[in-house]
Amino acid sequence: MTPITEAAEEDMETKSDPTEPPDTPPLLTDRLRVWVRDQPPCERIAVAALVEEDELLAREWVRGLLVTERDDGAVSCDWLGFEARYPRAPGLTSSDKAFLALIVAVRFPRNITFWNLESLGDRRLAIVLRAMAKLAGSDAIAVGTRV
Repeated sequence: MTPITEAAEEDMETKSDPTEPPDTPPLLTDRLRVWVRDQPPCERIAVAALVEEDELLAREWVRGLLVTERDDGAVSCDWLGFEARYPRAPGLTSSDKAFLALIVAVRFPRNITFWNLESLGDRRLAIVLRAMAKLAGSDAIAVGTRV
């Protein structure tokens, strides 16, 4: 087997996937990542946590309440409107509500109670803990499963 040269890697990166339609718009998560680059750290951390969790952002009503989209395809997040409306959204589990409350609190740092932490489950709890560590300015704290 021959190693891939740098030129070959660059060539692969520039060629589009022949199975994708030529005018496929960028994924919402990619557009959110582009938008959030120029936002305050709390915004970047909250969006990163929501993108990492991915189940809630995949729900159409969450996207409809949180994400605003311009005609040119650029997106942003309306956290204030989302915070006011999401608690009344149908079909939210206690885990969904707890996760969203904590992520909104990351975006708008404030005093909150840690109600329903046990309902988050390991995956969502790890996402929230990583977001809190980043919000505190720490990249040194490892959050994950112990072996």
